[in-house]
Amino acid sequence: MYTIAALYQFTRFDDPAALKPALLDLCLAQDVKGSLLLAKEGINGTIAGPRRGIDTVLAHIKSLPGCDGLEWKEATAEQAPFGKMKVRLKKEIVTMGQPDVDPRATVGHYVEPGEWNDLIRSDDVVVIDTRNDYEVAIGTFEGALDPKTESFREFPKWWEENKDRFHNKRVAMFCTGGIRCEKSTNYLLSQGVEDVYHLKGGILRYLEEMPEDNSTWQGECFVFDNRVSVGHGLAEGPHELCHGCRRPILPADKARPEFEAGVSCHQCRDTTSDADKARFRERQKQIHLARERGELS
Repeated sequence: MYTIAALYQFTRFDDPAALKPALLDLCLAQDVKGSLLLAKEGINGTIAGPRRGIDTVLAHIKSLPGCDGLEWKEATAEQAPFGKMKVRLKKEIVTMGQPDVDPRATVGHYVEPGEWNDLIRSDDVVVIDTRNDYEVAIGTFEGALDPKTESFREFPKWWEENKDRFHNKRVAMFCTGGIRCEKSTNYLLSQGVEDVYHLKGGILRYLEEMPEDNSTWQGECFVFDNRVSVGHGLAEGPHELCHGCRRPILPADKARPEFEAGVSCHQCRDTTSDADKARFRERQKQIHLARERGELS
């Protein structure tokens, strides 16, 4: 059984590069795998491994400057959610491309999962899903608005083009684990929006705590690991990943004529070039050969 921990912390790291070696070495020593991002604005990522290893790595992260109050969300998986461990240096731990956005200064009102349903059902509230279009496609809250953005970087432009639609409305936003809403609520506050709210702990905490028969969530929640999607109680969902476009697909989608394992699905068959597909086929061939040699499980 693998323990999965999804975490982020906005803090000030003067020299993120200096933190990387010890963090990576510890993860490798503890058989912890996944991805962690370090930037001057903090840390973000998801890791998985044995219970003791996860506890050791989390204790180390909590010892980093400004991370003593670190919170994280946990789940479990029977199969390894990640194949390797990566610690990467980035300009932002979640890319919005707005240099003046600083969640450490101020964010919107946190809303606990138990209070979320009443808020989003209010007539004077507009509910905005801040995630990418392919995430929204497999699940979202009832009545939520989909900006149809391909990346979080597009959100400020979308807001500028649509803000007049929400005059005299309270704005409630949500994302997978909460990190994108830390930035998006700070951004809206900087744009003069007064009543801004976001789901504390994101969709993952809501699905963990809210009984399904009292839930306003519809569908599955995309996650950035080998589980691909989760549902209520954070139970692993039915989705798989197209390794051509990295978008979620259902098992039935593999029977469609556009599907080719490791190369394409109905969502990307017409969007990648012949050269891309040739490269993907070669990658898939090498994966197959590695499995035959017993190098991959």
